[in-house]
Amino acid sequence: MSSLTTSETTPPPAAPPTVGFDLDLTLIDTRPGIKAAWEAFSAETGVPVDADLVVSRLGPPLEHEMAYWVPEALVPEMVARYRALYPAYAIEPSAPMPGARDAIRAVREAGGRTIVVTAKNGPHAELHLAHLGIEPDAVVGGLWAEGKAEALRAHGAQVYVGDHVGDVRGAAAANALSVAVATGPCAPEELKEAGADVVLTDLTDFRPWWEGYLA
Repeated sequence: MSSLTTSETTPPPAAPPTVGFDLDLTLIDTRPGIKAAWEAFSAETGVPVDADLVVSRLGPPLEHEMAYWVPEALVPEMVARYRALYPAYAIEPSAPMPGARDAIRAVREAGGRTIVVTAKNGPHAELHLAHLGIEPDAVVGGLWAEGKAEALRAHGAQVYVGDHVGDVRGAAAANALSVAVATGPCAPEELKEAGADVVLTDLTDFRPWWEGYLA
C-alpha cells in the first residue's frame, strides 16, 4: 500500500533517529475499549454520554471530552471517576493498529529508539502497550498538540508519527519530521494542510517509507 501524500523531506541523519509515536489510533485502536469505558462511566454516574461520538473524535485530552458532558466544575471529579473505571473496561478490547508492531520493529532493526508520546495518562498508556506486547523505549503521557514537543525534544526525537492535526503541530513545535497516518479522525488532506511532511495510509506503509528515508 503506497502513501497517500508525501512532500520533500529533509535528508536523514547520519545515525538512525529516535522516532516518536502517538498512541490512540496510531499504534492502538482504543475505540472499542474507550467506548466500553464511557458506557460504564455513564451507567455508574447517570451522565448521558454518546460513546460513539466520543470515539469518533479521539486525540485531545480526556478533560476536553469530559467538558462536553458535565459542567466545568465537575470535570476533575468526573475525569477521576472515568479513569478509575478505565483499566477494567478499556484495555482488553483494544487492539494494535495495522502495521504497529512492524513499525516499532523497523526502527529497532535500524538501530533507532522508539518513544510513545500521548495525551492519554501515562499509566493507562503503559497498560495498553503491555497488554499488546508493544515495547517502546519510553512512554510519556499527558501531553497534547504543541505540548508533545517537550517530550520529543527531551528524547531527541527527529520523527513523530501521529494521526491527528495536533500531532502534526507537536512535531513542528519540536522541529521533528511529521509523519501522519490517516487512521484517526483527520482526513489525509486535513493532515497535509496542517503541515504534515508525509501522510501515509496507515502504519503498514511505515517500513517502506522508513527504509527510503534512511537510504
